[in-house]
Amino acid sequence: MNDLAPAATSVTITVVNAGVSDPSSTRLLADRIAQKTVDTLGASGTTATVRSLDLGPLATDIAQSIVSGMLNPKVQSAMELLARADAVIAATPVYKAGISGLFKSFADLIDNDLLIAKPVVLAATGGSARHAMVVDDQLRPLFGFLRTIPVPTSLYAAPEDWASADLGKRIARAAQELSVMLRSGAGRQIADSNWSDYDHQFGGNATRAQRSLDDVDFTTDLMRLASGGSARPQGGDRADVR
Repeated sequence: MNDLAPAATSVTITVVNAGVSDPSSTRLLADRIAQKTVDTLGASGTTATVRSLDLGPLATDIAQSIVSGMLNPKVQSAMELLARADAVIAATPVYKAGISGLFKSFADLIDNDLLIAKPVVLAATGGSARHAMVVDDQLRPLFGFLRTIPVPTSLYAAPEDWASADLGKRIARAAQELSVMLRSGAGRQIADSNWSDYDHQFGGNATRAQRSLDDVDFTTDLMRLASGGSARPQGGDRADVR
């Protein structure tokens, strides 16, 4: 293995956005990070392509995949988008002092080997500055478990931050950190190295791949709920589903 990898001249960045409102402050933050990264890379001669992965429209598909234990086609396509990315920008709203349940549910479906050594920018939005540590307390350990390489600068935006020049400075710092990691090619070297044990890539999906839709009972109450329906009444009474 070479000590230094050649600088990357073209990279792909996937933005994972768990914001569901329209307009979404989470999507706005993610887009600002992506644009600043593209600009920073461009200034150093590297072309960047950004792919957006909005989780809101996939909410039902994510729930079905969790219940069935298999990735349905839409979720599988989302995973392939992540697999092809050179870097990830992950952004989630904060609810109840924690990351979005939608974001966590999607993360639960990510194969343990899918994002090995990919550089990641971690970002979140919330209604109060009191939740700023959610990024480092919850997102950073999650992406550490997935063996990614989160950039040092975490990003959090409360309502009062949008008019602050400091948010722009922090975005620029995170974008610069991501750009350096991408241009260095360090992540690719780690993931592709022949001295590591990463040749079992995507092994966690092997068991799922041996199953088919014929193995799943879509008539159960749990599957009905996951697909947006209602549970069947028990004993002739209407089911109380909250």
